[in-house]
Amino acid sequence: MELILQLLQQLSIFLVIAYLFSKSPAFKPLTEKQLSAKNKLLLYFIFSGFSVLGAHFELPIEGAIANTGVIGAVLAGLVAGPLLGGVVGATAALHLFLLNGVAAQAYILATSVAGLLGGLANIYLLLNNRSEQVFSPVVAFVATLAAEALQMLILLLMKSPFSEAWALVRVIAIPMVFANAVGSALFMSMMRDRKTMFDKVGAIFSAKAFNIADRSLGILSKGFNETTAKQLAEIIYDETGVGAVSISDGKKILAYIGVGADHHLTGLKITSPQTKAAIRDNKVIFADGVNEIFRCALSGNCPLGAALIVPLRVDNEVVGTIKLYEPRNKLFLNLNKALGEGLAKLLGEQLLRDRYKTQKSLLVNSELKLIQAQVNPHFLFNALNTIIAIVRKDADQARSLLLHLSKFFRKNLKRSGDLSSLKEELEHVNSYLVIEKARFAEQLQVVEEIDAEVLQIRIPTFTLQPIVENAVKHGISNLLKGGQIKISAHRIGRQAKVVVEDNAGLFCDKIQSDGLGMNIVDKRIKNLYGNQFGVATECVRDQATRVSLLLPYDEREL
Repeated sequence: MELILQLLQQLSIFLVIAYLFSKSPAFKPLTEKQLSAKNKLLLYFIFSGFSVLGAHFELPIEGAIANTGVIGAVLAGLVAGPLLGGVVGATAALHLFLLNGVAAQAYILATSVAGLLGGLANIYLLLNNRSEQVFSPVVAFVATLAAEALQMLILLLMKSPFSEAWALVRVIAIPMVFANAVGSALFMSMMRDRKTMFDKVGAIFSAKAFNIADRSLGILSKGFNETTAKQLAEIIYDETGVGAVSISDGKKILAYIGVGADHHLTGLKITSPQTKAAIRDNKVIFADGVNEIFRCALSGNCPLGAALIVPLRVDNEVVGTIKLYEPRNKLFLNLNKALGEGLAKLLGEQLLRDRYKTQKSLLVNSELKLIQAQVNPHFLFNALNTIIAIVRKDADQARSLLLHLSKFFRKNLKRSGDLSSLKEELEHVNSYLVIEKARFAEQLQVVEEIDAEVLQIRIPTFTLQPIVENAVKHGISNLLKGGQIKISAHRIGRQAKVVVEDNAGLFCDKIQSDGLGMNIVDKRIKNLYGNQFGVATECVRDQATRVSLLLPYDEREL
């Protein structure tokens, strides 16, 4: 009993050290599922320290050695696997050899094997999908119990005569087995509780971050202004529970909610030196209220005492700030500090995505205007000449052509969106072809094979007309007679294929030219639907030119 008490007294010192270790940043690697080489090295020094100290404070008992050095080796193997457990055990064994020489050979061997035994327990749990039991006090108790039992067996086998070995084991076996097993269980219990706390905090953090991301999704697509900033501030204030939340555009307050709202007013210019420094230096500033006090520049009676000021960045350019505040009588939680920094990154990415979409939309509109600018003057000139020639012979036909021309340009002016139905595109092309057929007479025939089920698929605006115009301008116009343009559209599974084909085959060399507009059409389709869709061209010289548009059938009007 006296030996048990002495070992437990020794263990109490290590348990205090273990408790302090669990509160330190060095404990954090144990909370991670995958240990990096750096973290394993850190754990090696920590667990080796426990084993060396346990062996160093040994208790000589009738020629034997009672110590707690096996705990560090078993726990290292249990937590990180047999390699680390074996290395920690070998380190503790080397220390025993330096202290006692070959007289402690049984203990040296037993301590070396203890780490491997803990590692085998780790492998067994992982192979049986019971990784959560790695930090179980019961598992630690059983593993250490087995290691100590093995140590007693080694002592019996290696010490002679056997009678002396047996007498020795009878004295130290129960105290060492009991004390070390209980010590390992207590040690692991502290680590498990601390890890559980880390996991809970992580879960809370993840849940809050997910809720904020989910609730704020799409808000910034409406712009970064007072309205959207107020919506974001309310979401952040609700989810974090901080004293106050403020969002600025880098020059003035866009939104403020919470404690101090009576003087932190929307529209006021930024006057806080700390906020100005965060914007100027593009860095996070944290006044925790203890080491650094937040001082309000607007009012001497402001109840706020702590602040986290995070720059809102887009392409590393500061476009504003997110500020979280706590009153003087409340600590600023590290959870909210990490959350605030993550929120700024999230919102910055949303702003960047919105900026990209805006630029992409401007580019698409510019490309549309470019195509229209190329087509309209040329087509208008030819159409007017055709109508002038016809008006002398057939006034009714000339009137009909003028109506089609008016309809064609009216559609051009009204179609400002990204998408239209295939039916609308065909109507637009038809107005164009009626005029071109009047111009070329028997030289141009048009054939359509359109499946009704694809008429409502969504297609980029102003897609078909440039392709049909290419067929007329670079193909049919160069034939003396018998020119034909065939427009077909069919469904192929979950895709739709639209084909414009002429029977001239006269612009094979120009088919990849940027001036034909097909590159723009292809790029617009790919931008909208993905690289698996787009424009494909085929040309058989003097026979046919075929331009195919591959589109998603699911993108249709409901």
